[in-house]
Amino acid sequence: MAKQNVAEQFVDILVRAGVQRLYGVVGDSLNPVVDAIRRNSAIDWIQVRHEEVAAFAAGAEAQVTGRLAACAGSCGPGNLHLINGLYDAHRSMAPVLALASHIPSSEIGLGYFQETHPDQLFRECSHYSELISNPKQMPRLLHTAIQHAVGQSGVSVVSLPGDIASEPAPEKALETALVTSRPTVRPGDAEIDALVRMIDSAERVTLFCGSGTAGAHGEVMQFAERVKSPVGHALRGKEWIQYDNPYDVGMSGLLGYGAAYEATHECDLLILLGTDFPYNAFLPDDVRIVQVDVRPERLGRRSRLDLAVWGDVRETLRCITPRVRAKTDRRFLDKMLKKHADALEGVVKAYTRKVEKHVPIHPEYVASVLDELADDDAVFTVDTGMCNVWAARYLSPNGRRRIIGSFSHGSMANALPQAIGAQFTDRNRQVVSMSGDGGFSMLMGDFLTLVQYDLPVKVIVFDNSSLGMVELEMLVAGLPSYGTTNKNPDFAAIARAAGAYGVRVEKPKQLAGALKDAFKHKGPALVDVVTDPNALSIPPKISAEMVTGFALSASKIVLDGGVGRMLQMARSNLRNVPRP
Repeated sequence: MAKQNVAEQFVDILVRAGVQRLYGVVGDSLNPVVDAIRRNSAIDWIQVRHEEVAAFAAGAEAQVTGRLAACAGSCGPGNLHLINGLYDAHRSMAPVLALASHIPSSEIGLGYFQETHPDQLFRECSHYSELISNPKQMPRLLHTAIQHAVGQSGVSVVSLPGDIASEPAPEKALETALVTSRPTVRPGDAEIDALVRMIDSAERVTLFCGSGTAGAHGEVMQFAERVKSPVGHALRGKEWIQYDNPYDVGMSGLLGYGAAYEATHECDLLILLGTDFPYNAFLPDDVRIVQVDVRPERLGRRSRLDLAVWGDVRETLRCITPRVRAKTDRRFLDKMLKKHADALEGVVKAYTRKVEKHVPIHPEYVASVLDELADDDAVFTVDTGMCNVWAARYLSPNGRRRIIGSFSHGSMANALPQAIGAQFTDRNRQVVSMSGDGGFSMLMGDFLTLVQYDLPVKVIVFDNSSLGMVELEMLVAGLPSYGTTNKNPDFAAIARAAGAYGVRVEKPKQLAGALKDAFKHKGPALVDVVTDPNALSIPPKISAEMVTGFALSASKIVLDGGVGRMLQMARSNLRNVPRP
């Protein structure tokens, strides 16, 4: 049997770690690895048109499956293109292994063609970034990288010169057992005791939930019932906590709605569950605050804490729920539920009035119809900007749907690449990319990847010919909009020219039929919906001093508008409020 080279060993270890595909763009320094993949039936090479797409796709795959995913870039500019998608994966806690192939090892440090130092460049967006400069570092270095990515839920980067990849792998290399899943973390007894005492002494408890509540929906609901607590959420907590939630009071933050802000400020104990919510201006400074998080470095970095609890949300709630005294006073909960329903009643009319006749089409209406027609287990990928607003307000989670976006990194152009990664995990599952025209056009070349692999992704372009969120930021800051207008082509015509299904929608009455037809189409499809660039309504009391970039300093809501089916949920929850 022929002796393995380093590239073949590298690929075999990825397969053992559960990696099924490697996203990337080929290049000479990657040739040994790509050839090893060609000869290994257990893993596929996914050719994309831009390495940034490769990293976004791998990050989305990891978020959908919960398993390690991988991407690769050739030396110098090739792997440098990975960086934006890797930042997003890292900040989303997605386990991703990135291969940054390198120039010939003998030329490192001599200003060689395409020379960079990837082991240094990627350190800020990874838990581990190291260079293989000698075959004897294998396989231990790759094992270590994988353990970092899986164990710490983030990115690891391995830099590998092409000549080293072609060299023979070490003989009698140790086959170390690989970690492929993370353990649960239980808080210490002292923290559990302290938390129980704080809850028992509080009269008004509010829960504010983030993505760390994934897998803990039942535990959160049981605890909320026991202590009669309203439950608010951050954007990344929406998909995990909003559905089947009779305690729901909406979302806080720039895109917030409902009574979440009031619930977090009018309580006497706020419990932050698995959230790294970045906008401290929305958090109170005059109530007691507890934070529960599996990442200890995140405890207290957004707000002053009265108690920091290091542990998984699910395990923590399992420990404390049986021990806390059941509360019987529902007055605070019922008050917040009513405030929530009243707040939604006040804004829902913003998009329903004559919406079927409004041209250009209200983007809120597009999101609402999309929510109604999409599958119950659809994966939505959402572009940063105004598509975040529509997803936050109109997509209805149900425990089976997924909503993935660049919610922590805030990159443009994430939706289409993430849809690629999500669709590769299951070709039979509906994947919908909610793309802004700015984001879509930025990485539009990888629409060709959908065509090349016949991926049935449905791309819905919210085509308002502007960078809407940037325009809003300028308006709120008292600046005239400038440099925010796009001169767009007919994106549907481009899709058809590429060999995909494409349809352009300019009138509301055409929308539902166009979406249904696109969803029925078995291959990739694009629906170019011409939407109203003036759809935003800005409350008059917002001033320039209230907004710095994407954060508020003095106000709880910047955007006003409809909320889709969330009003129905709020009305339903009001039925639980006792009548006098």
